[in-house]
Amino acid sequence: MQINLSTLAVLLGLGMGLPQIYGIMKPSAFAAGVRKFPRSLPWGIALMLLGTAWFVYNVNSEPISDFAAYKNVMLAGFTAVGIASCFFVQDFLAVRGLAVVLMLLAKLMVDTARWAETDWRLVVVSWAYALVIAGIWFTIYPWHLRDILNWATANEKRVRIGSALRLAWGLFVAALGFTGSGRRKII
Repeated sequence: MQINLSTLAVLLGLGMGLPQIYGIMKPSAFAAGVRKFPRSLPWGIALMLLGTAWFVYNVNSEPISDFAAYKNVMLAGFTAVGIASCFFVQDFLAVRGLAVVLMLLAKLMVDTARWAETDWRLVVVSWAYALVIAGIWFTIYPWHLRDILNWATANEKRVRIGSALRLAWGLFVAALGFTGSGRRKII
């Protein structure tokens, strides 16, 4: 996958920031939707299948000489585990699927920023490490995301402040991307 750091920063920043406008404008509706997320089966299935497909793609793309003889078996096994999770691990499936996607997104962020010749790549890399920690934490303790979301959406003031902070972060990262400092292509 070929993407440059500027494009990734813009996509990440806008992807983080734009939904927050809804949280600022309609905090009650935003909070109601956010509270439903941890136990949402449709979101869980979508995120788990996305994470499974992305992980299998990454494994398939890697030259694993030590496991070359078992690569097809590994790919089939990983695919089976991801699909089976949708049927047999439905409790907090959305949180678990999100955790997988967060860790894979972090890998993309670090891989993209690795060779970029700009100091602001550290913003993206630091964010990636925070996503890895969150992904690990929510994989082990998925109910903690539910608790965090319930606290963050307890009243309209918290929703608006949280949305404003996330919007500011998203716009900051997108602005870094728009500056073009990291336009060097990364493979």
